[in-house]
Amino acid sequence: MAFFREVGEDIRNMVDKDPAARNGLEVLICYPGIWALIWHRPAHWLYKHHCPFLARVISQLTRFFTGIEIHPGAKIGRRCFIDHGMAVIIGETAEVGDDVTIYQGVTLGGTGKDTGKRHPTIGNRVVVSSGAKVLGPFKVGDDVKIGAGSVVLKEVPPNCTVVGIPGTIVKRNGMSTTQDLNQVDLPDPIAVEIECLRKRVMELEKILQTEHKIEAGCIDCAGSSNLEETLINVIREKNEKNQEKEGSEDENL
Repeated sequence: MAFFREVGEDIRNMVDKDPAARNGLEVLICYPGIWALIWHRPAHWLYKHHCPFLARVISQLTRFFTGIEIHPGAKIGRRCFIDHGMAVIIGETAEVGDDVTIYQGVTLGGTGKDTGKRHPTIGNRVVVSSGAKVLGPFKVGDDVKIGAGSVVLKEVPPNCTVVGIPGTIVKRNGMSTTQDLNQVDLPDPIAVEIECLRKRVMELEKILQTEHKIEAGCIDCAGSSNLEETLINVIREKNEKNQEKEGSEDENL
């Protein structure tokens, strides 16, 4: 039967992806993710056949025993891997593609009380890392990696890496032939911005040192008002020099 074939696929997939899994029997007995998927299938069947109350009962019982809440209306693809699974929430109109990996604390949710499609569509081979929130009725493309703790609020193209709050694309068209489950070595957009600001401050300090004879140690200990006046003077002089240069160029023409 298709049901048992798909369950077998899920078990083999978890054994392949989780280095802590020693064999299929251990996965079947000890892994809450596999049981959440097993019980979601009859709940989803009942939901499609207009038995929403019984479907929700199964869903809530599954949540009680596994800590994973999958609405019976959600569409889950093949070989989905829910690792650990505690506090995973998948909304009613969410769609999850094939070979998707979901870690603990993930929410595939909506942003309000809208009716109709209000939850995300997750493509194939997507990794949604621990604590990530994907909120809204948009599509996350194939081979996307969402960093831990990220909040994704808009569509993500295929082959991208998204991190931060709100989610920011920090990598495009990465390697997509093999699935990388690394959640740690991801770029940090905030750290990048701070580094840019640090370099800009160093440039300003260099200007002060060279043009106004202020020693490096004095910049830190200088009063804020004096430093502000000095910076204003530097900017004013730069503008005057630029104006003089533009005036001389006009005269030559």
